[in-house]
Amino acid sequence: MLATCPLKALLAIMLTAQLMPVMATELNNPFTVIEPEYQNELWINPGMATYHFQQDRNFNGANWGAGLEYRFNTVASITAGRFYNSDRDYSNYAGVYYQPIALGPIKIGAVIGGFSGYPAANNGGWFPAALPALTWEGDIVGANVFVIPTIGDRVHGGISMQLKFKIWD
Repeated sequence: MLATCPLKALLAIMLTAQLMPVMATELNNPFTVIEPEYQNELWINPGMATYHFQQDRNFNGANWGAGLEYRFNTVASITAGRFYNSDRDYSNYAGVYYQPIALGPIKIGAVIGGFSGYPAANNGGWFPAALPALTWEGDIVGANVFVIPTIGDRVHGGISMQLKFKIWD
C-alpha cells in the first residue's frame, strides 16, 4: 500500500527514522517541553504535497508554490506564502507556528492564521484556520507536516507535507 503513494511512503520513512532513536532512549517520557530561546532563521519552501482523505474527489495533491518562514524563537515562527491549492486555484496564507512540545527532534504544536483562494470557503476570500503541525528541522533542510480536517464541502481534509530549506541563519 505504501509503495502506491509516494507521500505516504516518504512520511512513514521520515517518521520512522526520527522516532526510532527516541523510542529506544526515552521510553519513560518521550515528550519534552521546549525552552523558548531567541533564534534568527529564514526558511523557504516550494509549496507542499497533500494526501487527501477523500481520494474519490480528484483533488490536486501537488500544491506547489512559494513560501517563507521566519523562526524567531525555538517555539515560534511566522509564515506566509502562495500555492496552487486542492481546488486547482491559487491560495495565499499567513500564520504563526507555536510548537512548545518535542518528541525527540520533532516539534509539536499548531499553526494559526488565515488562508484565501478556496471557492467554497468565504467565496474564495480569507478565512481563519488552526491546524495541528509537526516540524523537523535539520541544519539546512526541514519539513512541516499538517493535519487538515475535512469541513463539509468547504475544506478538503488531508495530510500535507512541506519541505523547507534554510537560507539564513
